[in-house]
Amino acid sequence: MGYRLLEHATDAIVQVDAASMDEAFSDAGQAVADITLDSRSVKEAQSRRISAAGEDARHLLYSWLEEVVYLMITDGFAVSRVEARAVGDPPRRVEGTALGEPIDLGRHGFKVEIKAPTFHGMEIARGAENVKMKFLLDL
Repeated sequence: MGYRLLEHATDAIVQVDAASMDEAFSDAGQAVADITLDSRSVKEAQSRRISAAGEDARHLLYSWLEEVVYLMITDGFAVSRVEARAVGDPPRRVEGTALGEPIDLGRHGFKVEIKAPTFHGMEIARGAENVKMKFLLDL
């Protein structure tokens, strides 16, 4: 199903519509990668493990987004694709893999630095056949 960016003057608002929690967390991580750089230019030469935990769905999403941002901005790892698995029902942990390579600013088309995810306007709705997430990234 995927994600889409909603209009905002200074930050990025992402809306995820997925068939499962696994897909929702994968799409949320992918949104971070796509907002930061041209993920299509990144080779899947290496993989990095990502994990996050949270006391509830909102804290889990926040922690997950924070880990993906950290991997890219602080560790300098360009992400091509994110795969995630939500653990528990309701999930309290996400385990994932980021596929990519070290950032090459000339080749990867760096777009913008994400400072941090926020709780402002964060929404998570889990239905019988889908999961919807909405979150704001402070740019």
